[in-house]
Amino acid sequence: MDTRHDIYFSADIETDGPIPGPYSMLSFGITVAGTFDGERFLRADPTERTFYRELKPISDTFDPETAAVSGLDRRRLVADGASPGHAMDDATTWIIDCAGSCSPVLIAFPLSFDWSWLWWYFNVFGSQESPFGFSNCFDIKTAYAVRAGRPIALSGKSQLPDRLRSSRPHEHHALADAIEQADIFANLMEWDGST
Repeated sequence: MDTRHDIYFSADIETDGPIPGPYSMLSFGITVAGTFDGERFLRADPTERTFYRELKPISDTFDPETAAVSGLDRRRLVADGASPGHAMDDATTWIIDCAGSCSPVLIAFPLSFDWSWLWWYFNVFGSQESPFGFSNCFDIKTAYAVRAGRPIALSGKSQLPDRLRSSRPHEHHALADAIEQADIFANLMEWDGST
């Protein structure tokens, strides 16, 4: 493969607030979802190549309700979580290694939340720039809306047709949800548009 091929990395995060900086990313999971050469999509088994880290919080500020969603113990992460710098550098190395000569593209459903956090953490804490550059990203929600001819407001995961859903549950665990999301993405890439 060469850089004309995209390799898609499904990512999911868990946080303790709405925006990076004042609040912290508590964990993130990434998995390889597949490759695309402009004509043919090749699905990957999203359980084969994965990356997961739980992080030390970067501030004392957090929203208890948001932090509770993931079930992660914030006090444990303060003591035992990975430093954001090490975690982002390890993720960059893993992504580059998995990508080989392909162009890495981050995918999420929806993209806006996960991308903003990961891009910020890569650029603030990583010793290299983001492996996704400043714009190598793909929003699964928008892709579904366009393919299905639906407004964005009616294109959430709960509105997906059964044939696009993953058989895996949504767990609010960053890696498990990145894997579930990779299934949805691959199903969408292979979808002929019929219901």
